[in-house]
Amino acid sequence: MEHILSSFHSLDSPVFYRPLPLHRRPRWPRMGSSTPHHRNNQNKTKLIVIMGATGTGKSRLSVDLSTHFPHSQIINSDKMQLFNGLDITTNKIPLPERKGVQHFLLGEFDSIDADVAPSQFRSAAGSTIADIVSRGNLPLLVGGSNTFIHALLVETFDPQVDVFAESSSVSRALRYDCCFLWVDVAWSVLSEYLCIRVDEMLDSGMLEELAQFYDPTKAGAMVGLRKAIGVPEFDAYFRKYPPWESPENGVVPNKDCDPSRREAYEEALQEIKDHTCRLAKRQIGKILRLREGGWDFTRFDATATFQALMKKKQSSAVAAPELEWREIWEREVVEPSVKIVKRFLEE
Repeated sequence: MEHILSSFHSLDSPVFYRPLPLHRRPRWPRMGSSTPHHRNNQNKTKLIVIMGATGTGKSRLSVDLSTHFPHSQIINSDKMQLFNGLDITTNKIPLPERKGVQHFLLGEFDSIDADVAPSQFRSAAGSTIADIVSRGNLPLLVGGSNTFIHALLVETFDPQVDVFAESSSVSRALRYDCCFLWVDVAWSVLSEYLCIRVDEMLDSGMLEELAQFYDPTKAGAMVGLRKAIGVPEFDAYFRKYPPWESPENGVVPNKDCDPSRREAYEEALQEIKDHTCRLAKRQIGKILRLREGGWDFTRFDATATFQALMKKKQSSAVAAPELEWREIWEREVVEPSVKIVKRFLEE
């Protein structure tokens, strides 16, 4: 089945592990410079910030915008996609779908057994933005980890304060000149789509990927990449059906397989769907919290796009629905986003 909209994120864990030093890969070679887009009032760097719950099309919009603004470069702000590995499970945008647009902080950290603290992301992403701007390019920040986005953007960041707690307040003082684009989808539609997307990910090799990743000595260690939704859920499955005991344990079971194994698989599958929907709700709640705190978001309703997309998946007549959802996406999300970004850059 076709994968067209991105990002699959992590389930927050109540277990806390002290962040460990991270090992980053070398930066890509410098690209050619162009006319800078980055200075505005108070000499702040201009930054496009694309936000939204998991699965709402943030990565697609970032690449679509980059085709209209050729010197754009994308910075990932999804905490699980920072890590190298589990590309299907964490739903990293595939290389062909990036359309040649350079992505930063995407699979760049090799220390998968260490948490990335918000302060560490603030430092890494801040340096990346400065590097992009120094070459005259336009930075686009894209991802669903709103705690990281807040840590990066606020003028003064206190790692000891949870701004998303009811007793805290959100600062409106930002260190960048931001254009916020919020991609939203009606919950009834998004929740249905997220469940379909989990099925598609498993059809694309997610279970095989997790079977290779499984380590019985680290099962239950909720730290780093092991927090990604899919890892703890299938750890329980692999404890019962270790992948090294039979090749069948590492592939999606068919209806004729052992009923007990099928039941364990279905249980893990349902947990992944439930946890993904809970994550999306938390992400929406944090976006609303930031908006209530004075962050100026422009909201784009992509509900009609997803309705058309799911219609396509259920239809045997592929061509017409395929065109339909793309046209809706362009008309209701991409085109108005382009207008807003152009106006923002001209200010």
